[in-house]
Amino acid sequence: MFDKILIANRGEIAVRIIRACREMGIQTVAVYSEADREALHTQLADEAICIGPANAAESYLNMERIVSATIVTGAQAIHPGFGFLSENSRFVEMCEKCNIAFIGPSAEVIQKMGNKSEARSTMMKANVPVVPGTKEPIFEAAQGLEIAKEIGFPVMIKASSGGGGKGMRLASTKEEFEKMFETAQMESVAAFGDNTMYIEKYIEQPRHIEFQIMADKYGNVVQLGERDCSLQRRHQKVLEESPSVALTEELRKKMGDTAVLAAKAANYEGAGTIEFLLDKNKDFYFMEMNTRIQVEHGVTELVTGTDLIKEQIRVAAGEKLSLKQEDIVLRGHAIECRINAEDPSRNFMPCPGKITQLHIPGGNGVRVDTAAYTGYEIPPYYDSMIAKIQVYDKDRMSAIMKMRSVLGELIVEGIVTNIDFEYDILMNEDFLAGNITTQFIEENF
Repeated sequence: MFDKILIANRGEIAVRIIRACREMGIQTVAVYSEADREALHTQLADEAICIGPANAAESYLNMERIVSATIVTGAQAIHPGFGFLSENSRFVEMCEKCNIAFIGPSAEVIQKMGNKSEARSTMMKANVPVVPGTKEPIFEAAQGLEIAKEIGFPVMIKASSGGGGKGMRLASTKEEFEKMFETAQMESVAAFGDNTMYIEKYIEQPRHIEFQIMADKYGNVVQLGERDCSLQRRHQKVLEESPSVALTEELRKKMGDTAVLAAKAANYEGAGTIEFLLDKNKDFYFMEMNTRIQVEHGVTELVTGTDLIKEQIRVAAGEKLSLKQEDIVLRGHAIECRINAEDPSRNFMPCPGKITQLHIPGGNGVRVDTAAYTGYEIPPYYDSMIAKIQVYDKDRMSAIMKMRSVLGELIVEGIVTNIDFEYDILMNEDFLAGNITTQFIEENF
């Protein structure tokens, strides 16, 4: 087992990893930008090193400085969290060359699954159902248009290196295709430095269902059930829950088995997520694989009683999975609301600033993952999420009632947040009935 781990991240996920390491008796090193000098993760870690200015490109995305900090502090491993360098194969290669363990899959697997075109090809070879679309990467709008005509409109134009909704556009007609393609491609180049695109048939009124998987270095793979992540705005998740009301036990097993098949096809190691689209006919299609821990991993931990971060660390250290598939049973219901410093009434515009008062609710079945505190200044340079409120109860309605109570008690003053917006979702009749799709928010709000 590792003696010391460097956390190459910030915010609540850095705090979450530090806490897991503490419980395992592992020392931690925090890295921070100049804007995060007073951040909670720098105070909780055993050591903290400044790695550059506020701009992420010069700090949290600066591979050389992070590797140097790891070597200087004598850390044996790096946990990347999510975002930043968590799915960067070049960074993993750098770690491998410096004899630093990367807590995640190999550079080869990240490259294969991070490139959406290659991931689709890998899944098709393994007989995993994929959304109808291109088999080869696309670089020109004219080339993409011809394929879109064959597939049939509407189509989704996606960046091969995309994620978080970036480099993604819907083209409903051939007339608007070229403009949408060029916009998505420019966004991809700006965000990922990659102009490789692919085209998929647009599945109308789908649900976004993802399965958590965990794999070790010895070929053992388990799936830990699903999360329904259909509630999104601009392809960013807002509320997640587990299990999904849309799945029967038979469909859950079929999708879970397919997720394990997909992970094995990729020769996967560590924590990962297989993301599916589920259409109105209950047919499901592989969408992509996230080769890291997810923001919403907590809901899976609540319904399975598993600590995914600890399991990640054990697997990276060379241990076998402590879980067997027959041991994993989903019990009760969990919901997560992402609390963001943003204004829903102004098209979710980010609202950084100083938190003048913060009251975090508690109670049975309530978990809050956050790095915020009273007096904390939320910087404008990073993601607007400030907390994840998670609740657990015996069934879905009980969990909804608990989340309403928790949000009603949560106080965040000094900045604008989406707390009221999350509460409105929990009061919506269609949400209560489980009638949700990825278009739910734009159709209802």
